[in-house]
Amino acid sequence: MKKKKAFQSSAILLALTMGLTACSGGENADGDGNSKTEGNKESKSSEVVKIVYARGQDSTKATEKLIEAFEKAHPNIDVELREMPADTGKQHDAYVTMLNAQSSEIDVMDLDVIWPAEFAQAGYTLPLDRFIEKDGIDLSKYNQGALAAGNFNGKQWAMPKFIDTGMLFYRTDLVPEDKVPKTWDELLKTAKELKGQGGTKFGYLMQAKQYEGLVCNAVEFIASYGGQIVDKDGNVVVNSPEAIKGLKKMVEIVQSDIVPSNVTTFMEPESHTAFIEGQAPFIRNWPYQYALANDQEQSKIVGKVSVAPLPAGDKGSAAALGGWMTAINKYSKHPKEAWEFVKFMTGPEGQKISAVYGGLAPTLPELYEDEEVLKANPFFAEEGFVNALNAAVPRPVVPNYPEISEIIQINVSKALAGELTVEQAVANMEKEMKAAMNK
Repeated sequence: MKKKKAFQSSAILLALTMGLTACSGGENADGDGNSKTEGNKESKSSEVVKIVYARGQDSTKATEKLIEAFEKAHPNIDVELREMPADTGKQHDAYVTMLNAQSSEIDVMDLDVIWPAEFAQAGYTLPLDRFIEKDGIDLSKYNQGALAAGNFNGKQWAMPKFIDTGMLFYRTDLVPEDKVPKTWDELLKTAKELKGQGGTKFGYLMQAKQYEGLVCNAVEFIASYGGQIVDKDGNVVVNSPEAIKGLKKMVEIVQSDIVPSNVTTFMEPESHTAFIEGQAPFIRNWPYQYALANDQEQSKIVGKVSVAPLPAGDKGSAAALGGWMTAINKYSKHPKEAWEFVKFMTGPEGQKISAVYGGLAPTLPELYEDEEVLKANPFFAEEGFVNALNAAVPRPVVPNYPEISEIIQINVSKALAGELTVEQAVANMEKEMKAAMNK
């Protein structure tokens, strides 16, 4: 794929960081979404069925265009948009309150990638497997990391809508393309050599504060060395030679002189601000970094940034998965119509609309070859961007993710601070996570 360095629209690309983030009569549904009455026959008649789609605020025209296109293709299904809080935590809590009451007031809902297992375990969502099989949806066409985030206990509970992953951004005026680090050891070496050049203060920037971003960075180091925290069957497997090796490399970098001495206070704002001020040749961050680095109003490195996959460990490059999924409310009175909307929205046509009008990175790799998508998002044509997306791995897919995340944060933070050895940290995580998951 030819690399395009021209940057055309930071406003569209900034949408990558935005959290995307009524009751209607009819039949009741059982746990598999099967109609218990004849209500679903509405889809075969001239009567219009209304479904309610809940999602976070959208400042682009993507949702409006998507609903318009769907309704044109399905004249007997009317989609009503229910805007949820922009704050993802508040959005999560609003869903939980509603679904705990077994409310059918929404039919389709967008979920952060770390929610599907929790919602499936709680009985809030319908398994989609029978719909997928019936309509012959080829799941191999999706980014497999994004798809895996919606899979729990062997069933698919949500379909991937768009993807966000960790990436390595670098200064093209300081780092020749043939010198972009391919491994963590190469990053350490190159970052030390470049530190101080071109007005830089540091060699590498990352997020190492005790918060969710630390989990993402830890997942990337662990996975790049072949380790996992929780495997696909829900087993805690963090206490392994591979996970230990990955975390040791993370500790080595955090305790080195290539990062700021206070890097354990850095979240995204601290790290991206230092990067656009020209303080480092490399940064690990999310896709929005590219747009920010090319914003002439605040960046000192406009036109001097490119992207690559994160450095590899023994098993290759790995990037923590972000993004959003779409699921169906278990209590929806119109599961078949809801599925039609989910299928459209997460299929090629819907994802193309979201990419063109919302700047959202598709979970269908084929769309990165689409001329209209690339015209609207020139950044998507970067070979490094696509390769970084393909390295995406989900964070632990567990029903009590917030609790598991806190356990990881605390123990990794202590290892970074030298309060625990990596071996002690993973042993603690194993013990604490098993206890939390067996409650």
